[in-house]
Order: sequence, then structure tokens, then C-alpha cells
Amino acid sequence: MHSSISQLVLSNLSIQDFFSQVKEAGYEAVELSIQPKSPSFNYNTTDADLKTFKALSDEKGLPIESITIGNSKGNLVLAPADAKECIDETAWALECAAKLGATAALHTLGRFTPELYYEDAYKNAVANLKTLAPICEKLNVALAVEFVWSGFLFSPLEMRNFLNEVGSSHVGFYFDPGNMAVFQYPQHWVRALGKLTKRVHMKDWKGGPLNGQWTRLGEGACDFKAIMCELKKAGYDGPLVSEVSPSLASLKDTADDIKSIIARFA
Repeated sequence: MHSSISQLVLSNLSIQDFFSQVKEAGYEAVELSIQPKSPSFNYNTTDADLKTFKALSDEKGLPIESITIGNSKGNLVLAPADAKECIDETAWALECAAKLGATAALHTLGRFTPELYYEDAYKNAVANLKTLAPICEKLNVALAVEFVWSGFLFSPLEMRNFLNEVGSSHVGFYFDPGNMAVFQYPQHWVRALGKLTKRVHMKDWKGGPLNGQWTRLGEGACDFKAIMCELKKAGYDGPLVSEVSPSLASLKDTADDIKSIIARFA
């Protein structure tokens, strides 16, 4: 395992400043983030831009190992006909990931509404991911679904069943312990999802859903010893990707925290 950081926590920086500050802080890899309103990586990004990103990656010795996908049109829990634009955007983002050398892309699927019932959203998401799975397999880029506070796929067993229903080795799970610590024990998710885990975010949380807050790694409720034990059992040996805001700890402090967790528990 090794340290990485998501561009999401430094979205205000230019791509050049992002790579420079991350390198100086001591990270070993990066995760770029495609967002509709991002000034650097968005749906108008060109192949020339991607070459610039890759050149910066090579220059700094910071491989781009994953990306996050934020769609501008629709989401993947809509009916396939209504999700077509989102599917197309996601496929394009996966192609960008492959050109950058990334082997995983995060997706949060989307949110249902009072009119879109849970079971319909579930069936839609399975169908849409089955459409994207052959693209993932061809590009060798895993699409990793993250549990977020959307009320969807709220159990590790449901997430596992959902991914097994999609049935592709290239559609898996993006584990974020801070997101589970609000309600559950994050290590339970690792054991349940096992080898379906494609990437790991690093965040920590203390308190409940109404009175809690993000913390520096190790200062919240996440039991990183237990989490790392389960990741080892699952055979995970990829990056641990910081999503810790610089307002909670400096970039260097978080890089050091991740390296310390690896040294103590991996």
C-alpha cells in the first residue's frame, strides 16, 4: 500500500500547483477529479490537456492511479433511456482515465427522488452499470461505486449483492471509512465486500449524523487497525487516497498519517 490524495480536496488549485504541492507534501500518487465546473478537468478537457496532466505526473513522479467522476447530466439510477447522457459522459471519463494511466474511477451513482422508487433506482443502476461494464473491461479501468449519504445501498450486504448482480470484475467498490463511521463500523464493510474493493479513500469522523464532524486521521471513530486487518485479508494492496481537508490537517501531516497507518498495520 502507499499514499495518494484526491484532487477533490484541492479543487481550488491549478493542475500545476496541485502536483507541486502534493509532491512537496510527500504523497506517492494522485487521484484526479473530473467535475463539470472544474477549471482544470471537465467535460471540455482535450487530449492535449490530458497529455499535459500525464507529463506533470511523470515529471513529479506521481502516477495518476484513479479519477473521480462527477456527471453534469443525469445520473446512473435513472431509467436507462433517461440516463443515456450520463452513461455517455461516464464512458468518456473512463476513456480519459485510461489515457492518464488510471485503473479505477469513482462513481456515486446518483440520488433517487420521491417519484423514483428505491427498487426502480436499484434495477436502473444495475442495468446502467451492465451497459458500462464492457467499456470498463475493454479499457481495463474499474468503475468503483462509493457509499455516500444518499440513502442508497446503505448496507454492506446490499452493496455486495448489487455489485454481484452487475457481475463484472471491472465494476466494484470504493471504500471510504469516514462515510460509514457516521452510522456503522467501517471494517464490517471491508469484510463483506472483500476482493470487490477497488480503491480506498482515507477520511475519519466522530459523532453521529446530526452532531458529528470530520477529523484528522486517527482522531475520529475509524478503527484503522481493524480496517487495515480486513483490507489485508481481502488482498488489497493499492493506494490509500486522502480526502482529508487541509482545514483539518496539513497536506504533509495527512501524508505522514497515512504512511504511519501503513507502517503500523499493513
